[in-house]
Amino acid sequence: MQFHHHGYVSGDPRIQPAAGVGINRPEELPDEVDVLIVGSGPAGMLAAAQLSQFPGITTRIVERRPGRLAIGQADGIQARSVETFQAFGFAEEITAEAYQIIEMAFWRPDPEDPSRIIRTGRAVDDETGISEFPHLIVNQARVLDYFARFMANSPTRMSPDFGFEFRGLEVDDDAEYPVTVTLAATAGPDEGSERTVRAKYVVGADGARSKVRAAIGCTLAGDKANHAWGVMDVLAESDFPDIRTKCAIQSSNGGSILLIPREGGHLFRMYVDLGVVPEDDNGAVRTTPIEDIISRANDIMAPYTLDVRNVAWHSVYEVGHRLTDRFDDVLPADLGTRTPRVFITGDACHTHSAKAGQGMNVSMQDGFNLAWKLGHVLEGRAPEALLSTYSAERQVVAQNLIDFDKEWSTLMAKRPEEFENPSDLEDFYVSTAEFPAGFMTQYTPSMLIAESTHQALATGFPIGKRFKSAPVRRVSDANPVQLGHLAQADGRWRIYVFADAAPAGAASPVADLAQWLTTAPDSPLAAMPEGADLDAWFDIKVIYQQDHRNIDLGAVPALFKPQVGPFRLSDLAKVFGTESREDIFEVRGVDRAGAVVVVRPDQYVANVLPLAATAELAAFFAPQLARNSPAAG
Repeated sequence: MQFHHHGYVSGDPRIQPAAGVGINRPEELPDEVDVLIVGSGPAGMLAAAQLSQFPGITTRIVERRPGRLAIGQADGIQARSVETFQAFGFAEEITAEAYQIIEMAFWRPDPEDPSRIIRTGRAVDDETGISEFPHLIVNQARVLDYFARFMANSPTRMSPDFGFEFRGLEVDDDAEYPVTVTLAATAGPDEGSERTVRAKYVVGADGARSKVRAAIGCTLAGDKANHAWGVMDVLAESDFPDIRTKCAIQSSNGGSILLIPREGGHLFRMYVDLGVVPEDDNGAVRTTPIEDIISRANDIMAPYTLDVRNVAWHSVYEVGHRLTDRFDDVLPADLGTRTPRVFITGDACHTHSAKAGQGMNVSMQDGFNLAWKLGHVLEGRAPEALLSTYSAERQVVAQNLIDFDKEWSTLMAKRPEEFENPSDLEDFYVSTAEFPAGFMTQYTPSMLIAESTHQALATGFPIGKRFKSAPVRRVSDANPVQLGHLAQADGRWRIYVFADAAPAGAASPVADLAQWLTTAPDSPLAAMPEGADLDAWFDIKVIYQQDHRNIDLGAVPALFKPQVGPFRLSDLAKVFGTESREDIFEVRGVDRAGAVVVVRPDQYVANVLPLAATAELAAFFAPQLARNSPAAG
């Protein structure tokens, strides 16, 4: 964490100075906003948190509830999400209060007595070290609380506007604020009254029954639900030995349970198989009493028993897999002729079962993908064409999620005798670990993702996939750090310069690249507003091949020691050496001739280039940057 560069800070350094629209921010919802986010679920809150870092942009997030969410339905936090939380500054705190999944146990009928279940296997949750971050279980409400705190501490001092329900919208592309939104007050003295808000962009994060989705003519299409599950968060006594371990339990009577221990050491969640739903059920299964769900759980767990003492929350849902064909308001016939004004995220555009633990995680990545793009366009950093990449990128991810979840939920619902191999469920869990951890997403070439022409220069940083961290040693203070953990959710591009073998100060491709970046008219840095800090839009770091003790910080090019803040203080925290026991060049397959790795603001690798490929670097950024932008971020 860096601070004091704007003057001495005596309080909490996480509270950023108010700036832009955060100075004297109005309590009341304005009539005109840049971005209106509808819904304060995971996708909406992350999008708002990211946009809260853009001081000149008026973003408001409306929610029909009268206040914060008390009990959330989602609870699984995959490692990719914890990486994201690191960028927002609360990974350590939320990890400390969460339940951490280390192993998963598998229980099946005893071959000698099928009326009893026995443990048949265990699987390590992340056996191959996909991420240095853990797999967590924590209530969705707490995730939203952390994003709310981040927003409140941001320069824009953002907070949700509770008590407003979305009713409808109209788009007039010729207007300064093209989207007119009708809202109805759901609480307070104005309850029942309607008002309009005009916005430049609208984000629908309003769930599976999204009214924003309906307003732009999108529908969810997919498989009809045909299998029901009861889910309950309970405090209970049980003689089941793995009650504090994640378990997949299959019984001889055809029922199954997914057991998820929850944070706090006592609470746990059970997804209890209620069986196939008849065609003429018409939703009756959703009224299944909690007593029936508990009884069913006891039948499945025999000979073990479950004595439920308190039910924190329960529900019944039918597994369905549905997806919209687009995530914005641009009709297929209009592609290429206009850019989107209205977007949908999360459950508003993809629904699936809860048992894969993906809903909240994928929804948050929807919000991350979209929000920085909105920030760049509204600040004048990027052209509006950037916004068309959101639907193109995230619709594919959602389809992949649904394909995975269909297979996982089908396996969970199978009777034990239907498996060809008794270990099929366990084998699937282990073999697909990278997908549910959130790391299989790989964006294809576009204006934001380069072709893999030079991928061989950094094989451990696949283009289109998230930037996978590795240890380095900071030269200025000798601190060992994870390189990827230093990337904040501040809307900046990252350019990692992996040096050739030449030492700092010697004539080298690194020195030439630094000179070009700071002086060339086609350098991406040349697009920044006059007077902006050198690192206002681009966080540029250099990693030398030498041990940190053998790197002369004074000889490092000035680009990697930018002067920041009103006192023009040199930032010495962007220069790194290698760790002797875990050399990042070896760990991530970086060529000893050096390489440039370009990473998007949402942490995905966008390009890998040779150190001398300045023309290619300029060509990559050219379509993404609006030259001579009037505002610096």
